Amino acid sequence: MEGAGPPVPMTDVRHKLREIIGISKHWSDHVKVMEERKLLHGLLPKSQKELPSRRMKDSYIEVILPLGTQPVLREKYLNTYNCVRFGRILEDLDSLGVLICYTHTKIDSGKMSPFSIVTALVDKIDLCKKVISPENDIKFIGHVSWVGRTSMEVKMHVCQLYDTVYHPVLDATFVMVARDPENKGPAFINPLVTEGPEEEELFKQGELNKGKRIASTTASLLKMAPTAEERLAVHNMFLNTLDPRTISFQSRVLPPDSVWMEDTKLKSLHICQPQERNIFNRIFGGFLMRKAFELGWATAYHFAGSRPFIVAVDDIMFQRPVEIGSLLFFSSQVCFTEKDHIQVRVHSEVAFPGTKEHKTTNVFHFTFLVEKEVPSVIPKTYGDSMLYLDGQRHFMGTMDQKAGGTAITQ
Repeated sequence: MEGAGPPVPMTDVRHKLREIIGISKHWSDHVKVMEERKLLHGLLPKSQKELPSRRMKDSYIEVILPLGTQPVLREKYLNTYNCVRFGRILEDLDSLGVLICYTHTKIDSGKMSPFSIVTALVDKIDLCKKVISPENDIKFIGHVSWVGRTSMEVKMHVCQLYDTVYHPVLDATFVMVARDPENKGPAFINPLVTEGPEEEELFKQGELNKGKRIASTTASLLKMAPTAEERLAVHNMFLNTLDPRTISFQSRVLPPDSVWMEDTKLKSLHICQPQERNIFNRIFGGFLMRKAFELGWATAYHFAGSRPFIVAVDDIMFQRPVEIGSLLFFSSQVCFTEKDHIQVRVHSEVAFPGTKEHKTTNVFHFTFLVEKEVPSVIPKTYGDSMLYLDGQRHFMGTMDQKAGGTAITQ
């Protein structure tokens, strides 16, 4: 699949988004600009049938991150290991995913888009490279691969230049939703037509992914009891922690080479400033992902005592927007381990100063690899046992899909 023009510099992606939406660069003007967007309601289609069909190549975009030729830009992406920060890549993927969807839903070039495209879900990010060098250019490519009535699946691939050839780094699948100009209700989007067996397979996979997400939600431990096998595993872990010197359910001891789950937690707090806003004057989803990843990475590092490498990211659901001025709380803990792998769960919630009400905004799941075997984590409470089983499910799902893939550094 080829794009209609030359690759776009990554620094231009957010500028293009501002042009499409008509958003001011200055926070002081945000109220006025959002009032102007209310006038775009009349441009929204009343049904999907009103809209022309689009092809996958219509939304295809190539973006270049010129780290090899721009040392000043390189500094923004460097970590302490002289590698590229994966959290920055997450931010770029989020911005690109939104631009791809605006390209799919584009209207007359002379008009601002009436759509508000927001990230609903990071379905999966699979990594196939251990480190990303800051000395070589990186290419992002992506397109819409599946369309429903108001939602779109976006496939993105990242590769890095070595000796004139681009080598794969990661594959990502995001789900985006279209909303009205004020981001208050759903909006219909252009249907997608496929061309050839490869595109038909991509579209079919999008349908299967949707079905898997529904099945996963239905089987969630927040709704359904654990399976018989899972219940037995939890009970056996409980029995293994009872003190043999007493006859009591309350007396608990750790087995060898184990850590209580509750002792693996790390937390952070962020005041949501205008600098981190997205084009709709809420906190940028990529910023949330970067902060969650960095806390998750620190949790794995603190737990293992050695440098972790990210293997996969999956099932990041954006449950509600984060407003400017709110307090954003992150809580991270190791919820499952197996040999040299660590499964970390990061929970984020938001509160406004002066209120005591906290609302969940996201739950993040990260799979890490370290270069030595790590202790087992043991749940002490029933709640921790459910987190353990949930972490195990995510880990096993990742391992089933990866089939021998490697990992990438922080």
